[in-house]
Amino acid sequence: MSKPNLLTAAVLVFAMVALARAMPGSDKPRAIPAPATDEQADAASETVVLAGGCFWGVQGVYQHVKGVLGAVSGYAGGDKNTAEYERVSTGTTGHAESVQVTFDPRQITYGRILQIYFSVAHDPTELNRQGPDVGTQYRSAIFPSSDAQANVAIGYITQLDQAQVFKKRIVTRIEPNRAFYPAEAYHQDFLSRNPTYPYIVFNDLPKIDSLKRLFPDLYRDDAVLVGAGR
Repeated sequence: MSKPNLLTAAVLVFAMVALARAMPGSDKPRAIPAPATDEQADAASETVVLAGGCFWGVQGVYQHVKGVLGAVSGYAGGDKNTAEYERVSTGTTGHAESVQVTFDPRQITYGRILQIYFSVAHDPTELNRQGPDVGTQYRSAIFPSSDAQANVAIGYITQLDQAQVFKKRIVTRIEPNRAFYPAEAYHQDFLSRNPTYPYIVFNDLPKIDSLKRLFPDLYRDDAVLVGAGR
């Protein structure tokens, strides 16, 4: 996730393609069943923190989901004093690159948020990595804001595993009672601000395409940007 200059951009693309070809095969984004049991909520807004690899792509996906009021990139799972990019990138702080998703449960349910998470936002069967990014800071994890959220997530993972929806078992961790710390400003809205950046083109724009294809009823063209509220 470092920033290459223009002279090395093409080289990076070729390197990522070669790396992807060398990786074990994973499930392609596809429609998966919704949770059999969903959360019942009548609040005007609700928040959950989701980790699924580099936060640029996860944030970008949810910024294009109807009913999402905001999506902020940040860190969860570690202490406040180590919640900074350079330290989290060492993989020694306990943090995961995460996205705090705030949504209106009257427009989109928590279960549908999770359905997008497991089918589009990342591959939940990859342990401590996503695509070219490797380390515990790129783990698949849900940081629920309530017991109800945790129970729905646990039930959903069990449902998907029992139905063998994926080729491998889901490795997503449920990590309750963890604080979320927003990432640096230059990480926010990264996908929207850098649509031609090689990493985004190769790894993240396909996620937006999958969201539009698999969930046309939930897709929105105009992203809900963090910068718009500042």
